[in-house]
Amino acid sequence: MIHRRRVLLLGAALSVSMLTAACGSGDDGGAPESLDRTAAVSDADVRAALQAGGNLTVWSWEPTLEKVVAGFQTKYPKVKVKLVNAGTNKDEYAALQDAIKAGFGVPDVVHVEYYALPQFALDKAVTDLTPYGAGTLQSTFTPGPWQGVHSGKGIYGLPMDSGPMALFYNKEVFDRYGLTVPKTWEEYAVQAAKLHRANGKAYITADTGDAGFTTSMIWQAGGRPYQVRGEAVGVNFADAGAKRFTATWQKLIDDKLLSPVSNWTDAWFQGLGDGTIATLATGAWMPANLESGVKAGHGKWRVAPMPQWASGETANSENGGSSLAIPAVSTVNKTLAYAFLKYATVEEGAQSRADNGAFPATIAQLSSPGFLEKKDPYFGGQQVNKVLADAAKQVGPNWSYLPYQVYANNVYGDTVGKAYLGGRTLADGLKAWQDASLTYGRKQGFIVE
Repeated sequence: MIHRRRVLLLGAALSVSMLTAACGSGDDGGAPESLDRTAAVSDADVRAALQAGGNLTVWSWEPTLEKVVAGFQTKYPKVKVKLVNAGTNKDEYAALQDAIKAGFGVPDVVHVEYYALPQFALDKAVTDLTPYGAGTLQSTFTPGPWQGVHSGKGIYGLPMDSGPMALFYNKEVFDRYGLTVPKTWEEYAVQAAKLHRANGKAYITADTGDAGFTTSMIWQAGGRPYQVRGEAVGVNFADAGAKRFTATWQKLIDDKLLSPVSNWTDAWFQGLGDGTIATLATGAWMPANLESGVKAGHGKWRVAPMPQWASGETANSENGGSSLAIPAVSTVNKTLAYAFLKYATVEEGAQSRADNGAFPATIAQLSSPGFLEKKDPYFGGQQVNKVLADAAKQVGPNWSYLPYQVYANNVYGDTVGKAYLGGRTLADGLKAWQDASLTYGRKQGFIVE
């Protein structure tokens, strides 16, 4: 079985699970089986833990959790929550592994993206929430995020959000330079050239190479490069979807139409605020990050559907999406930690996060008129959530990640990333990434096809 294999993840020993389940399948190639809904921890136990109180440390980079924590502490004054930003995705994961290995400094609750969660779950680094009654929450969440917190028959987190992609664009910049909102990626490339000709300091977007963005774009283009069947894995970055992506994106690189600013840096936030970065093709969780990190963009930004790879298509993909999990070696009362997870993802916290720009994984919030019809001042009064909810309905099925996707993403920079520096094409970089991923899988005992 795959769960008996051992791999190195970001330099630390960590088992990997079967296929990451953002929109993929479990070890049997299908949806997770129905779980035993008999919880070892009762609702009365959860209430007792909240009444007794205690201290919790929560690691997350998600800005809407600040208000969730404030609301939780107001409702449960005997619980004190320390919210820590330990870094974004792989930086946080590395810090978590270091803390687990050292045996101290481990948080009580941790933010983990769907693609990474099974790799922690199979080494029992995070807690199976089934005994806490998590299986009873299935009808609360949309299918993709709910699948994303499973590894085999266990539930290792509660869904916090999801990430159907959309095109975020600076309307002020578009109006100033006479740009039109592109309906296809071919039109997008035309607008990129027009903008940069008009202002040599302005770019249609910033991209220095990002594994998640690349795979999401290939997914939207119809590509399915990862195949996972039990212990067998395959990678094919020469499929039609990958070729669609590289044909368009290589031209943007060659013509120097992409800002050489890395995402999530101070320079990136500045560019989003001053108009030198005009669009973002990213997940539906982005509004909260724009509102908190790009205050100069207030009233200037809008949201549109993703450009398509051909006229008449309505394809989409996911980019990101994450859960809250409980590290297995946390010494806190895990029932108290689970109470925080439920508050943040199902109870009042879910509504708080939706109200403050997060894109929900909960059916109640996603379908409510109040959510869909909300006019967002940051986006000039646009009903942004309607666009994002429609985007969620268009996500293509049958996407899979590798069982060791965190490792694969970690070597992206040494393969595909070099294409952004010249000397190799995107197609060459994808081939190198494919080879590195397969070589690693073979060394770890997977059957490589």
